[in-house]
Amino acid sequence: MFPKVCALILLLLSGILAQQDSRLRTQANVVLVPTLVKDAEGHIVYGLTQNDFVIEDDGTEQAVRLDDSAEVTPVSVVVAIQTGRRAWREFLRMRGVGSMLTAVFNQPKSRVALVEFDSHVNLVENFSDNESPIHDDLKNLQAGDNGAAIRDAIEFSVGLLEKEPAGRQRVLLLVSENRDHGSHVSKTDDVTASIGNSNTVIYALVFSPSLSQVLDTEKGLNRDEAYWDAPPDIIGTLLMARNAMKKNITKAITGMTGGEYQLFTTRNGFEDRLVDFNNHLRSRYVLSFAPQSPHLGLHQIRVRLKQPSPGITLLARTSYWAVDTAQ
Repeated sequence: MFPKVCALILLLLSGILAQQDSRLRTQANVVLVPTLVKDAEGHIVYGLTQNDFVIEDDGTEQAVRLDDSAEVTPVSVVVAIQTGRRAWREFLRMRGVGSMLTAVFNQPKSRVALVEFDSHVNLVENFSDNESPIHDDLKNLQAGDNGAAIRDAIEFSVGLLEKEPAGRQRVLLLVSENRDHGSHVSKTDDVTASIGNSNTVIYALVFSPSLSQVLDTEKGLNRDEAYWDAPPDIIGTLLMARNAMKKNITKAITGMTGGEYQLFTTRNGFEDRLVDFNNHLRSRYVLSFAPQSPHLGLHQIRVRLKQPSPGITLLARTSYWAVDTAQ
């Protein structure tokens, strides 16, 4: 399904290029391509050099540069958490984000912002190196309305990250369902264009409220008295089945940035994914290349190893958007 989603996004983008090219501007002539390399068992592969990588821009091989100072580069992280719809069922798990962010705050000059969203997007804490307010906010999550404006939240968060000073890694940690409900500002095309012009890497921790409720009930963990004697969530189960047959926009957009998409159903699973997030945050090879006279619009990127090994996988952004520098 994922290739079909990407193909649809590319088709939609190509249809709006002619209208948007005259309004586009560029901020840099270097494309950053943070790349995570894993072996067959999912362990990080270290020790590679720029000579081990190949980057192709629309099929043409580029001169690759590796930033050896990436491990000490400050990081800006936006944590965007869904509070609308049935997200309240996940609050016990979501509160674990606070303790896991300590590793980020401990990195020199790193900054974190907190965004919450239902049908509206709310900047709860702007970028800061003080973790106490964010910890307190995460401990006191409040249920929102019946919306989950994921597209709006992504575009808003990417916009925040783009305002951060140059020379920083930009990361969005998105905790949400996998389907958008109620975005009214951003369209899929708008979000994709924003990502194409950004160096943001998105990590998505995705939950299925209906499935989580079933698992928690079996384990005796559902203690909300208002719902203790409630009937089975038949509507949620039907929605889960219907949504499974539709496009997963969150997964597609995450893949475009070279980020990671993980589904969790238990508290331990959620915490395991956050541990992975911290471990992988500093484990990417920050590759880059300078396109030579690129055509306007969307470019496809492919990153590979010169000497591929069985079981090796690479996670890297799959596109960027070249714009007119002369205007």
